[in-house]
Amino acid sequence: MLAEAKKKTDKLDLPIEWIEQDCTKLNLNVKSNLIYTVGNSFQHFLTNEAQDALLNSVNQHLNVDGIFIFGTRFPSTEELLQSSTEEYWKTYVDEDSQHKVDVYTISHYDSLNQVQHYTTIRKFLNDAEEVVEEKKTNISLRYVFPKEMERLLERHGFEIAHLYKNWNEEPITNDSYEMVYVCKKVWEV
Repeated sequence: MLAEAKKKTDKLDLPIEWIEQDCTKLNLNVKSNLIYTVGNSFQHFLTNEAQDALLNSVNQHLNVDGIFIFGTRFPSTEELLQSSTEEYWKTYVDEDSQHKVDVYTISHYDSLNQVQHYTTIRKFLNDAEEVVEEKKTNISLRYVFPKEMERLLERHGFEIAHLYKNWNEEPITNDSYEMVYVCKKVWEV
C-alpha cells in the first residue's frame, strides 16, 4: 500500500514523506489535528491489548480537540452468522486474464473473542468455464459492538462527536453494515 501511495504522490509531484511503522507504537515526533483510518482497519486489532495500544498511540499523536475518524463493520446478525461451509459469494472478471473468477467464502465466528475467521476461495475459470486454478486466503476480524466502542473510546480520551452508518454521514440504524466514528480527543492518556 505504501509503494502504491508513493507511486501516486510521485506522479503528482507531491512532497510527502511516507513512513512505515506499527500503528500501535507510533513514534512520529509530531502531533496532528486529524488522524483517520479506512478500510475497516480497526478490525485487525484482534485483542483488547491491541485495541488499547492503537487508541493510546492515536491519542499521543493527536492534539487536544483533534479529530480521529475511522470505520469498522457493524456486528450484525448477518455478518456474524455467515455460513461455516463453502458458500458462493460473487463472480468478477480478472483484469489480467479477462476470465471469470467465482468467489466463495467460509466463515467461523468465535463468540468468546468476538473474532470472525474468514476463508475466501477464488476459483479461476478458463474460456470453457472450467476451474483451472484455486486460491485461498484467510483473514480474521474483530467485531466491536456500539456500546462497547463507546466505552473503549471514552477510556482512551475520546468523545464521540458523530456516529454514522457509512461514509456518506447517514444515521446509524440496527440494519447498518458499517459504523463510522468521528471522535474528538478530549484529554491526554
